[in-house]
Amino acid sequence: MTIFKAKDLGLQKLGMNNNLVISRNLSYQNLVSDIVKNGEGHIASSGAAMIDSGKYTGRSPKDKYIVDETSSNDKIWWGEVNQKISEKIFDQLYSQVIEYYNSLKTKTYIFDGFAGAEKGYNLSVRFLVKKAWQAHFVNNMFIRPKTDQLNNFSADFTIINASDVKNIDYKIHGMNSEAFVIFHLERKIAIIGGTEYGGEMKKGIFSVLHYILPQKGVLSMHCSANVDNNGENAALFFGLSGTGKTTLSTDPQRPLIGDDEHGWSENGVFNFEGGCYAKTINLDPNQEPDIYNAIKPGALLENVVFDEDSKEVDYSDGSKTENTRVSYPIDYIKNSVFAQGRPSLSGHPEKIIFLTCDAYGVLPPVAKLNPNQAMYHFISGYTAKVAGTERGVTEPTATFSPCFGGPFLTLHPYEYARLLEKKMSDFKVPVYLVNTGWIGANANSGAKRISLPLTRKIIHAILNGSIEKVNFKTDPYFGFSTPKSLEDIDPLILNPQSSWSSEEEYTKAAKSLVEKFKNNYSKYDLGDDAILSGGPL
Repeated sequence: MTIFKAKDLGLQKLGMNNNLVISRNLSYQNLVSDIVKNGEGHIASSGAAMIDSGKYTGRSPKDKYIVDETSSNDKIWWGEVNQKISEKIFDQLYSQVIEYYNSLKTKTYIFDGFAGAEKGYNLSVRFLVKKAWQAHFVNNMFIRPKTDQLNNFSADFTIINASDVKNIDYKIHGMNSEAFVIFHLERKIAIIGGTEYGGEMKKGIFSVLHYILPQKGVLSMHCSANVDNNGENAALFFGLSGTGKTTLSTDPQRPLIGDDEHGWSENGVFNFEGGCYAKTINLDPNQEPDIYNAIKPGALLENVVFDEDSKEVDYSDGSKTENTRVSYPIDYIKNSVFAQGRPSLSGHPEKIIFLTCDAYGVLPPVAKLNPNQAMYHFISGYTAKVAGTERGVTEPTATFSPCFGGPFLTLHPYEYARLLEKKMSDFKVPVYLVNTGWIGANANSGAKRISLPLTRKIIHAILNGSIEKVNFKTDPYFGFSTPKSLEDIDPLILNPQSSWSSEEEYTKAAKSLVEKFKNNYSKYDLGDDAILSGGPL
C-alpha cells in the first residue's frame, strides 16, 4: 500500500489535515512518471530523469538557521554557519508551510527511510515534499526501507519541504532572503521554503547527524571511504571540492563504502547514505566511468543542458550552473560494498588520508602527520581554488573549511577534532596529507598539476603500507614528515624545496602559505597548545 491519509501516518501532530491524501515511498518508476506528468522535468536519452531546480542551483548557506531553544543553545557552534532564529519566527513560518500543504490540492509525497547503515546509530528520517522529483531525490539519497520496516515507522527527524513558500517578511524577521532552511532540534523537525535545491534536504540531515552523533561518541565525517577486496583495510578520504576525493576513493581495486558522509563508531565506519550525489560538469566517461555509467533509469539529473529533440545531455555546458549534479542509488556503482550485497560499513579504518590541492606549489605530494598535526590540519581543512574552477576565480585562492565540512558542522570544530584524536589513538590509525595540486611552482606559472597516476601510486603506497618502510625528513615550514624516497617517484618531486628553480621564490611562497594557515586557525583557536603545536613551525 502506497496511498495513505494523514491520520494514518500520525501527521495530524504536525498540523496536517487528517484527510490529506499522501503518496508514500513510491517506486522511482512511479515518481518519474509523475515528474513528466506534472511538468517537472524530462527524460534524458540515457533514461535518467532531468529537472531544473530554478533560481537556486546550490545550497543557500546564508539562509540556514537553527532555532534558539534551551535544549541545544549551549551546544551549538553559533555564527555564520549556524545562525540563530527565534521560536516565534519559526512558528510563523511553520504555520505558512502547514497551510500550504493543507490548502494545495496537488499530490503530497512522503519518503520514510534511514540515515546511517549501522543500526545502533541510524536515524529514522521522514521527508514531506510537494514535487515528485524531490521525492525521487531523497529516495535515491537515503537508505531505502524494506516493506516490514515501514510498519509502525516512527520518524526521529522530519523535514517538511515547501519550496514554493517564500518568506515575504524576511526583512522584518532580520533574515537574508525569501528562502529559509530552519532546524528545530528540540522538536526534531526542519522546514524548507523558497529554494528547490535538493541538496538542502541531504545536507540538512547531515547537519542533524553532526549534532546527534558526536554526543554519543560517534565521529560524523564529510569524507569518502573504501575497503580492499576482502572487505578489510578500510581507508577514509577527506577533501574539499577539486581535491580528487571522489576520483581517488572510486578505485577499481577497492570497493566503495560511500562517497560523501560517514560515521565512525566503536564498531567501525558506516555510510550515512543510500546513494551518491555527484557533480557532472565536464563529466568524462573515460575519466569517471563509474559515475557516467550510473546515469541511467533511476538516476536524477539536476540543471544540466540538453538537446531539446534528442534529449542528449551536454555535460560540458555550465551555462545554468557549474554545480550540475546527478543522484543515484549507491548500488549503481558496481564496485561498491552495497552492490556486492553487504551493508555499507566496515571495521575501523587503517589509514586516513587528507587530500588538498595546493595551488601555491609549497606542500609536498605526501606527508605523514603526527596526532597534533592531524587535528590541526583537520580543523584547517585546506585546499586552494584555481582559475577556471569557479566563476570569479582568476588566481590561486586559499580555501579553508573546518573538518573538511564547515557548512554542515553544528558543534565547534574542536569537538570533532578531539573525537578524531581519540579514534586515531584507540585504533592506532596513521594520517597522511596528500597534495594533488602543484609542486615546484604555483598554478599560474604554467607548470603541470601532479598527475593522477602519480597520486594513485602514492595512495597505494599508503594503503599497502610500503610508505612506512622508507626514511622521512622534517618539512622546514610545516614540521610534518616527508619521505626522502618512495618507490620509483622522482625524489625532487617529493621535496618541494628542491623542485623549485628559485629557493628565494620557494621561501616566499612557503612563508605566505604559513601565514594563511595561521590567520585562518585564529578563528577556531581555543587555546589548546597541543593542537597549536601541530601547525606550521
